[in-house]
Amino acid sequence: MTPHEIRRDEPRLVVAQDQDFRSDPRWKLVERILQSTPFQKSTNLHDLFLYLAEYTIRGKADALTERQIGVSVFGKPPGYSPAEDSAVRVHVRQLRLRLHEYFACDGRNETHGVDIPKGSYVLEFADSRTEPGSQPAAGPASVNLPGSVARKVIFWVAVAAAVVCAFGWYRAARANAAAPVPWPLNAVIQQDRQTRIVVSDSSTMLRQLGNHEVTLEEYLRPGFRESLIPPHLDASFSRLVNYISDSQLTSFADVVAASTVIKAAGTHGDGLSVSSARDLNERELEKGNYIFVGSRTSNPWVTLFADRLNFEVEEDGVGGRMYFRNKNPLPGEQSTYQGLAQTGSAGEDYATLSLLPSGMGQGNVLILQGLRQEGTEALGMLLADAGNRAQLERAVHAGSKTSPYFEALIRARSVAGAPVSFDFVATRNIKP
Repeated sequence: MTPHEIRRDEPRLVVAQDQDFRSDPRWKLVERILQSTPFQKSTNLHDLFLYLAEYTIRGKADALTERQIGVSVFGKPPGYSPAEDSAVRVHVRQLRLRLHEYFACDGRNETHGVDIPKGSYVLEFADSRTEPGSQPAAGPASVNLPGSVARKVIFWVAVAAAVVCAFGWYRAARANAAAPVPWPLNAVIQQDRQTRIVVSDSSTMLRQLGNHEVTLEEYLRPGFRESLIPPHLDASFSRLVNYISDSQLTSFADVVAASTVIKAAGTHGDGLSVSSARDLNERELEKGNYIFVGSRTSNPWVTLFADRLNFEVEEDGVGGRMYFRNKNPLPGEQSTYQGLAQTGSAGEDYATLSLLPSGMGQGNVLILQGLRQEGTEALGMLLADAGNRAQLERAVHAGSKTSPYFEALIRARSVAGAPVSFDFVATRNIKP
């Protein structure tokens, strides 16, 4: 296996020439995991796991800081701020989920395990007699006890552990039974599938610099963000533009929507992960459920589903007036629904909440898109309240109950950039 290439100015760790290292059972386990399907689909997680594993096994925990991982694995500038760029935390969470997936499926017969303890980037390896995370890789010196005493201690520790586990399982089971995931989120948050919340990528706003509409095909090309930056910018403005391009920024509305989903998931949220639109690739859509936050202008992935929806976001020129086009108006409906002139103003904005089958795999997709941030934030308000969800369900099922899939258009009224109320304008059923 080709060793992971460290991108910082320090001696490179060369695994290929270190036979003792390569014969380490922990490294052998890492190699097997990297050959599994979940890790073949994501270059970022592949490189991240290599980096964490190599430095953990070599005992170089001092290199496993969030900033250093961002610089070495994700190519962040040395002075970047982890507080403003959550790429490392997001990917570590995804890596933790992929490891759990591996040991539940392909690696269920492994004699060793590995996990990433929350709050740390140092891997924890364990043998078959312990769960990953329960025994540090390098523990304290052992204490010699008489054989009979040791056996009694082990017995009662095992009994205590069994009681604790049983009590924990009982509490979790009661919590799960008492708090199911509410509709319509239960269609995309399910125990047998991973769910990924994909928030918008604020770097797409750079399209306004060149007055250039961004397609999904362009968005997926390497160097897309750099191609949007005009040459010969003023130095101070150039720094700002580069910051927007390099950082994984999203909107406050997207944070509200994602937080609402995570809270609603409750004890079922172990399979949830959050990532930026820029960290997704099309092959990953073949597996699991997805929640996309933002319209096509900030989350280009939404365009994959536009032809299956009745209400489509339109824009009069890059950065211009935004509205929903009603492809097939019913009696009493408008052909277009125009939103706020700009984020932060008062008035009416529109948003759609759409649930549909992914069409690329076996999962479902939930799309939350507002014309402006106020509309997207209003969708978060809708999903957070049981009464609002019940009202939505009545509106969706008023005409037909033949399909579990739908889209709903809402109108949000905002003051000083914050939604204060909303109502339902129109709904449509979506055929499976």
